Amino acid sequence: MDKIAVLIPCFNEAKTIAKVVTDFKRVLPGAVIYVYDNNSTDGTAKIAEAAGAVVRYEYQQGKGNVIRRMFREIDAECYIMIDGDDTYPAEAAPEMVEKVLERKVDMVVGDRLSSTYFEENKRPFHNFGNDLVRKSINFLFKNDIKDIMTGYRAFSYEFVKTFPVLSKGFEIETEMSIHSVDKNMLVENVVIEYRDRPEGSESKLNTVSDGIKVLKTIFRLFAVYKPLVFYGIIAAVLAVLSIVFFIPVLVEYARTGLVPKFPTLIVCGFGIVAAIQALFAGITLQTLRQKEKHDFEMRLQQVDYHKKRLLK
Repeated sequence: MDKIAVLIPCFNEAKTIAKVVTDFKRVLPGAVIYVYDNNSTDGTAKIAEAAGAVVRYEYQQGKGNVIRRMFREIDAECYIMIDGDDTYPAEAAPEMVEKVLERKVDMVVGDRLSSTYFEENKRPFHNFGNDLVRKSINFLFKNDIKDIMTGYRAFSYEFVKTFPVLSKGFEIETEMSIHSVDKNMLVENVVIEYRDRPEGSESKLNTVSDGIKVLKTIFRLFAVYKPLVFYGIIAAVLAVLSIVFFIPVLVEYARTGLVPKFPTLIVCGFGIVAAIQALFAGITLQTLRQKEKHDFEMRLQQVDYHKKRLLK
């Protein structure tokens, strides 16, 4: 088991990968630097290997797929995840490592948004998207993670070995943030200086398509992690609409004894039935969520036992 493992997922980062590897070898001399090449065509893997990194490959395209491979293959007491585009400072890594190893923090978030991100980032829609995602998740999941989509994080062994990677692409950071909050893991923020990509280096993140994927991920995980609230909202909307359309029918019936809008009455009845079904679905799924949380705590104990055996 490594003491510290630096994980760098890469796709066509030939212009910057050597500097990233060199910087981390300087600030974390005892760490093992892993570069996982994701079908690069510009020689990223060879450059990384020449710089002193351990190079491995993931052939399924997408950052989420790379992270899944990394977390599955590497055992370490502390993991640092960093992008290969040289936008994050290596100098923040020792503080992040210290929080994991000494303070037993499960996930340390490299917070760009509290420092220079909005000045350095030249893509205004990325700024808007980061702010929207952060506020949405903090509101829906009641947490205080300062930067939801940062690619600079540190993890404990327990986090890595219990995190189910479901996303294939750039939604992975959002998934990590929500998972840590839902599982009551210890999360802390470290403010970092962000710098925009150097000239000639292009972002792989598409503002519109990847932004839509992230929002879909938030919606999906809200339904999974907060089923009573999610289905309760659906039940409330259905019930209110049914009552609103039913009131004129009831008033007409009280006044004349007739029901001229019989189809409306039938639809309102079905609406109330659907609302009741949605409510009971939420209650049932919430009960299953409680059982899943119990099972997760037991799985944490098993992972901790396995870690102690690896350290012997």
